[in-house]
Amino acid sequence: MRGKVGLVVGLAAGYVLGSRAGRERYEQIKSQWLKVWNTPPVQKQVGKAKELAKSTAMALPSTLWDSAVKVVKSASSKGSAGQKLDAALQTAKDSADEVAKAAETSAKAAKDAAEDALDDIAKAARDADGA
Repeated sequence: MRGKVGLVVGLAAGYVLGSRAGRERYEQIKSQWLKVWNTPPVQKQVGKAKELAKSTAMALPSTLWDSAVKVVKSASSKGSAGQKLDAALQTAKDSADEVAKAAETSAKAAKDAAEDALDDIAKAARDADGA
């Protein structure tokens, strides 16, 4: 019961204080954010992120397709049914390693790009606060 009363009092206080700050504070926060967002370093990182997303989106499906083609070719190679199956399984294992490596590379590139973007955004925010 005591926790519920504390929650209600906290919500009421937040509402009162928030409504006093009101639209003016919201507009102030919004304008600061837009200043940071529109700085060249941030927009440069946004562009990099878009390019990374495009290249990453194309790299993995391409690797998957190539892998599927290799498996089909090995399954239709000459030999007995058992040999075809063995060849297809080995190719599938090798292809799985290639796909895993491509996914890992894409994930690392995305992580690096995100870290760079966050660093540039933080720098731009510090510069905007100092201005």
